[in-house]
Amino acid sequence: MIKTSTLPLGRISLLLAIIVWLALVLVDLVRIFGMINNLDSGISEEVTWILEILFFIFVYLVYRRIFWKTRQSDFLTLIWRGVSNGLFAAAAGLLTELIYLALGESKIGTDPFLKNVFYHINFALTSAFLIFTTLLWKHLILYQKNKQVVNQWQVFELSMLGALFFVFFNHNNFDYSFLFGLTILLIISILLAVNLKWIPYLNFKEKWKTLLFLFLIMGCAGVLFYRVLDSGNEGDLQINLTDNLFLMALFGFVFAYGSFSFLVTLFNLPTSSVFEQKLTEALNFQKLSQSIQPEESEEQVFDILLDSCISASFSDAAWIELNPKEQFKVKNPLRFLDESTQTELNSLIPQEHQTWVHGSTAELSQPQTIRLNHPNYKSALLLPLVVNKSILARIVLIKEVKEGFNKEMISIIGTFARQACISVENHRLLNQAIENERYQEELKIAQRVQKALLPLHLDHPDSFDICAYSNTADEVGGDYYDTYQVDENHFVLIMGDVSGKGTSAAFHMAQMKGVFQSLIQLGIHPAEFMEKANSALSKCLERNHFITASIFEIDVAHQTFCHARAGHIPTLWYKASERTAEFISIEGLGLGIVRNLTYKNHVHEKTFDYQSGDILVLLTDGILEGRNETGEQFGYERIKKIVEEHPQKSPIDLQQVLIDSLHLFVGGDGMIDDDYSLLVVKFK
Repeated sequence: MIKTSTLPLGRISLLLAIIVWLALVLVDLVRIFGMINNLDSGISEEVTWILEILFFIFVYLVYRRIFWKTRQSDFLTLIWRGVSNGLFAAAAGLLTELIYLALGESKIGTDPFLKNVFYHINFALTSAFLIFTTLLWKHLILYQKNKQVVNQWQVFELSMLGALFFVFFNHNNFDYSFLFGLTILLIISILLAVNLKWIPYLNFKEKWKTLLFLFLIMGCAGVLFYRVLDSGNEGDLQINLTDNLFLMALFGFVFAYGSFSFLVTLFNLPTSSVFEQKLTEALNFQKLSQSIQPEESEEQVFDILLDSCISASFSDAAWIELNPKEQFKVKNPLRFLDESTQTELNSLIPQEHQTWVHGSTAELSQPQTIRLNHPNYKSALLLPLVVNKSILARIVLIKEVKEGFNKEMISIIGTFARQACISVENHRLLNQAIENERYQEELKIAQRVQKALLPLHLDHPDSFDICAYSNTADEVGGDYYDTYQVDENHFVLIMGDVSGKGTSAAFHMAQMKGVFQSLIQLGIHPAEFMEKANSALSKCLERNHFITASIFEIDVAHQTFCHARAGHIPTLWYKASERTAEFISIEGLGLGIVRNLTYKNHVHEKTFDYQSGDILVLLTDGILEGRNETGEQFGYERIKKIVEEHPQKSPIDLQQVLIDSLHLFVGGDGMIDDDYSLLVVKFK
């Protein structure tokens, strides 16, 4: 018995499509011969209709097989194939028109048999183009499919199947029933046309190419549609495509989805460069985080840092000034200017900024902007690089415009610089560890990284209090928390937990902080943050590592918070009005588990209203999994009970009660074998 999977279904369908088309041509020529000679051919028009339907079905099977084999191709490749099909069909149609223009009213030019052969060729090419483009639209519509979209597409397919046989019931084009059926199919097409989730994944250059390809597809469809309408009134043609509801609906679907895709892609162009810039910043931060290896040097770090700062600030020139006391050099300290111009610009920097080597660390830790009285360059940003209270160097960024450095630029550049300094410090400590005790010194390095990355100050307004606590089971850990003030009414707080412990967890924590600081400035919602963070972290996390996280966006003006969770421990919410506490359970998958575009389907967000006196307790699994000498876990219910018993306490006091209760339960820190962290928020 032959297995279906071993059969060349694509080739069989193609062969059957060709055979059916040849049969259609032969049948229609026989009918024309009988009509011209007033003879009964014995072939009814229903035979033509049946052959048309079979041809559509076999062509559909051919292209469906092709799409199955090329389903992993990128968007541009698939759309280009649609363009090539359209160009070939349109070119064949135009060539036919030119041939008939050249023949004029000659005997050959008026021969009905030849005219029908050419018309059948154009019919086959037009049908193939429309069916291929429809399957192309299907691939794009179902790129990020859900149950609703799948159901909509199934309704569309069933409706189109019914349209295939519509000609048996009514073959008068554009009457009331025909127009009614066409209207229904067009409405379904428009509903499907709003599914355009593939477009945001195109970069700026790809969107321009997509616009061109979509324009060509719709242009080809327009040429073919005009030829179909132009040929519909010719009485000596056995196939009148304007009577075919199926084919007319395909034209409508191709135009509808093509138009929506073109407009949405066009309107997305202005924002593409912004998102690409932010993604570049996030990747640059990751690059800095990963730049220090035992075999690499500080020079490489500063080289990466200088390029990253130029990219983030769109600077026109830059250089690094080295502290003469430091015993290292940078091969290429200048960017986009010569030494004479650098000397000239350096002389224009005010005297109070020339003594940066001898200044205090506090003064030098902040970026400084100055104006330059130069014919070509008008503004500068000065950023000294401080490592362990020692000034290593200073970055000078130059722009041709006045006040060329805004707040966002300075913030991201400062983040890059701090990460680079941490990397340099880690490198020096790592070399010392290799020379002495590698393992112990490595732990100390990672611990410094972790402490540097956890915020000393938590951003919050007067409308709520907040405190945080973190403790590591080893000398370093992977727990992470942070806050960010978006504006005067919106505050973001996050807690994360890197899988595993030790130095690898700490370094992944550093990457998480970089991603958070870069992406949160975009003003995106929690679910979208999780999507972009997963995309960024998937490129740097080891295959066996992942990060769980909980993020809250608090709107103090409306007393709401929007929450998304990526596989993290549910947050405890004490409701003052009800005097009870509950854990907020929202579906979400850890960052780095699914490393493709389908992650969007695994993360959700929800908005809640809070009241005065409400409490949020964010925690890591080290608290829940703390065990006593009998092996019993601390668990959810104990945490819930403690909060319900002490809602009147301040966040810092409530935090202390929780920690003390944990230690009393397990018998001290020594019995806790995992990192644990707390973040307590109380609304006033």
